[in-house]
Amino acid sequence: MKLKLSLTVLLMSFSLFTMAQETNAPKFGKGLFNLVGQDSTWTMNVAARMQFLATANFQEGESGESNFLVRRARLKFGGYAFSPKLKYKLELGLSNRDISGASEYTSNAPRYILDAVIKYNFAKNLELWFGQTKLPGNRERVISSGNMQQVDRSLLNSRFNIDRDLGIQLRHHFNLTNNFVVKEIFSIAQGEGRNITTGNIGGHQYTGRVEFLPMGNFTSGGDYSGSDLKREETPKLALGVSYDHNNNAVKNRSNQGSYMTNDIGFYQTNINTLFIDVMFKYNGFSFMAEYADRDADDPYAKNSDGSLTGAEVQVGRGLNLQTGYLFNNDLEVSGRYTNIELDKTVTGKDAENQYTLGISKYIVGHKLKIQSDISVLDITNSNKQIMYRLQFDIHF
Repeated sequence: MKLKLSLTVLLMSFSLFTMAQETNAPKFGKGLFNLVGQDSTWTMNVAARMQFLATANFQEGESGESNFLVRRARLKFGGYAFSPKLKYKLELGLSNRDISGASEYTSNAPRYILDAVIKYNFAKNLELWFGQTKLPGNRERVISSGNMQQVDRSLLNSRFNIDRDLGIQLRHHFNLTNNFVVKEIFSIAQGEGRNITTGNIGGHQYTGRVEFLPMGNFTSGGDYSGSDLKREETPKLALGVSYDHNNNAVKNRSNQGSYMTNDIGFYQTNINTLFIDVMFKYNGFSFMAEYADRDADDPYAKNSDGSLTGAEVQVGRGLNLQTGYLFNNDLEVSGRYTNIELDKTVTGKDAENQYTLGISKYIVGHKLKIQSDISVLDITNSNKQIMYRLQFDIHF
């Protein structure tokens, strides 16, 4: 099935290529080719990217493990239809990690679709998004996996992120002063994650986010890109706050994690997640901080008679601090500290502290780079774990 989909996508791309009025190959990192309709009422940029990852894990008192994999392999399509005010994005995942998670809730089909969203700028500074895409949660998650400062995202993201979902988003921005920019986002989503075909089981998910940029916009959207590759000439700061309410959620991490089944179907409870984040960049130096907090009306999943099912909402909090400096030769040294404290009374899990040192060499920015990092994971009442990773990124 995976091969069949890949061939279909390639044939579709070739068909569009031959039908286009104008075809040109952009410079490296800007896509494979651009298409423009005969009457210029539509455009499409076709791009591809891959990440190759090697990992070695060691734990005190145990033998080490290592593995190699294609971490990500994706095709991306984007442009506008009918008018530049009506944009779209389609991103497909082809690696095993991208398409994993098939279940009865996805019609037992691989989860190929990452993003399938339409963006309509229907009024000044107002944009309506409709489809499947990332929710406006923590900054680290919204930053593309191809634009990360280190090999992968932090433990905070893996424990608390609200990822992608299906729904609508309303986005707006305005200037308080000539430089002070404020951005607002409101989202209504299905509340169970991406590629769900069974419909909405619990309630809906509501997410609101506001961002403050007192020193103006970052160069080339750098507030959502790791590292200060643009070497901001003046200090730039972004402060963001997101609040997510998943009404009658049926998964143990809001719209992520495992379904909380019980004797009559699903256990439902309201789950709330708060994110606070900061991004600062200046002259090659970057700093990002995030705080996450998740709670639930009743975190213990129950059957209809009140007995416990054994599942529980992963309530708790996390903190991530990350910084780096980019030298003039495009070599960057970065460091990260992450603390995860899930409520032990509810989850039974001990606190986690992870320390990461990373080195990245940017050959063509984020489009062609080599990244390496080493992490020490310290879990209360457990032996320390050491992880070494090496990753190669290439984006056409």
